[in-house]
Amino acid sequence: MEFRRIKHRGLRRLIEADAPEGLPPAYLDKIGKILSFLQEMEGVEELRAIAVWRAHQMTGDRRGTWSLVVSRNWRISFKIDEAEKAIVDLDFEDYH
Repeated sequence: MEFRRIKHRGLRRLIEADAPEGLPPAYLDKIGKILSFLQEMEGVEELRAIAVWRAHQMTGDRRGTWSLVVSRNWRISFKIDEAEKAIVDLDFEDYH
Protein backbone atom coordinates (compact mmCIF):
# COMPACT_ATOMS: atom_id res chain seq x y z
CA MET A 1 0.00 0.00 0.00
CA GLU A 2 1.18 3.52 -0.63
CA PHE A 3 1.49 6.14 2.10
CA ARG A 4 -0.64 9.27 1.89
CA ARG A 5 -0.95 12.07 4.43
CA ILE A 6 1.98 11.35 6.71
CA LYS A 7 1.38 13.37 9.89
CA HIS A 8 4.68 12.87 11.73
CA ARG A 9 7.58 14.90 10.26
CA GLY A 10 10.18 12.32 11.25
CA LEU A 11 8.27 9.52 9.52
CA ARG A 12 7.85 11.71 6.45
CA ARG A 13 11.61 12.39 6.30
CA LEU A 14 12.40 8.70 6.76
CA ILE A 15 9.99 7.63 4.01
CA GLU A 16 10.74 10.38 1.50
CA ALA A 17 14.48 10.97 2.03
CA ASP A 18 15.68 8.00 4.10
CA ALA A 19 16.67 10.54 6.76
CA PRO A 20 16.09 9.38 10.36
CA GLU A 21 16.12 12.82 12.03
CA GLY A 22 13.15 13.33 14.31
CA LEU A 23 12.81 9.68 15.30
CA PRO A 24 14.33 7.95 18.35
CA PRO A 25 17.49 6.06 17.24
CA ALA A 26 16.65 3.14 19.54
CA TYR A 27 13.48 2.41 17.55
CA LEU A 28 14.62 3.06 13.96
CA ASP A 29 15.05 -0.62 13.12
CA LYS A 30 11.57 -1.54 14.32
CA ILE A 31 9.98 1.51 12.69
CA GLY A 32 11.69 0.58 9.42
CA LYS A 33 10.37 -2.98 9.60
CA ILE A 34 6.84 -1.77 10.31
CA LEU A 35 6.91 0.73 7.44
CA SER A 36 8.25 -1.89 5.03
CA PHE A 37 5.53 -4.32 6.11
CA LEU A 38 2.81 -1.70 5.63
CA GLN A 39 4.07 -0.86 2.13
CA GLU A 40 4.08 -4.51 1.09
CA MET A 41 0.76 -5.33 2.77
CA GLU A 42 -2.12 -6.15 0.44
CA GLY A 43 -5.02 -6.08 2.89
CA VAL A 44 -6.20 -5.48 6.43
CA GLU A 45 -6.20 -9.19 7.29
CA GLU A 46 -2.37 -9.20 7.17
CA LEU A 47 -2.07 -6.72 10.06
CA ARG A 48 -2.54 -9.33 12.76
CA ALA A 49 0.12 -11.63 11.24
CA ILE A 50 2.90 -10.28 13.46
CA ALA A 51 1.61 -10.63 17.01
CA VAL A 52 4.46 -8.68 18.65
CA TRP A 53 3.13 -5.45 17.08
CA ARG A 54 -0.25 -6.00 18.77
CA ALA A 55 -2.26 -4.57 15.87
CA HIS A 56 -5.65 -3.32 16.92
CA GLN A 57 -8.27 -0.81 15.89
CA MET A 58 -8.92 2.04 18.26
CA THR A 59 -12.35 2.92 19.56
CA GLY A 60 -14.23 6.07 20.48
CA ASP A 61 -13.23 9.23 18.63
CA ARG A 62 -10.30 7.32 17.04
CA ARG A 63 -12.56 4.62 15.60
CA GLY A 64 -11.18 3.22 12.35
CA THR A 65 -7.58 4.06 13.25
CA TRP A 66 -5.13 1.17 13.53
CA SER A 67 -2.33 1.09 16.09
CA LEU A 68 0.92 -0.91 16.08
CA VAL A 69 3.23 -1.06 19.10
CA VAL A 70 6.77 0.27 18.63
CA SER A 71 7.68 0.41 22.33
CA ARG A 72 6.04 0.65 25.72
CA ASN A 73 4.76 4.19 25.03
CA TRP A 74 5.21 4.71 21.30
CA ARG A 75 2.81 3.61 18.56
CA ILE A 76 2.50 3.93 14.83
CA SER A 77 -1.10 4.77 14.01
CA PHE A 78 -2.85 5.03 10.66
CA LYS A 79 -6.08 4.53 8.76
CA ILE A 80 -6.54 2.35 5.71
CA ASP A 81 -8.32 3.59 2.61
CA GLU A 82 -9.23 0.21 1.15
CA ALA A 83 -10.75 1.67 -2.01
CA GLU A 84 -7.47 3.44 -2.84
CA LYS A 85 -5.24 0.73 -1.30
CA ALA A 86 -3.45 3.39 0.76
CA ILE A 87 -2.29 4.06 4.31
CA VAL A 88 -3.51 7.51 5.39
CA ASP A 89 -2.86 9.74 8.39
CA LEU A 90 0.31 7.82 9.28
CA ASP A 91 1.60 8.99 12.67
CA PHE A 92 4.19 8.15 15.33
CA GLU A 93 2.81 9.08 18.70
CA ASP A 94 3.31 8.79 22.43
CA TYR A 95 0.27 6.77 23.32
CA HIS A 96 0.18 7.32 27.08
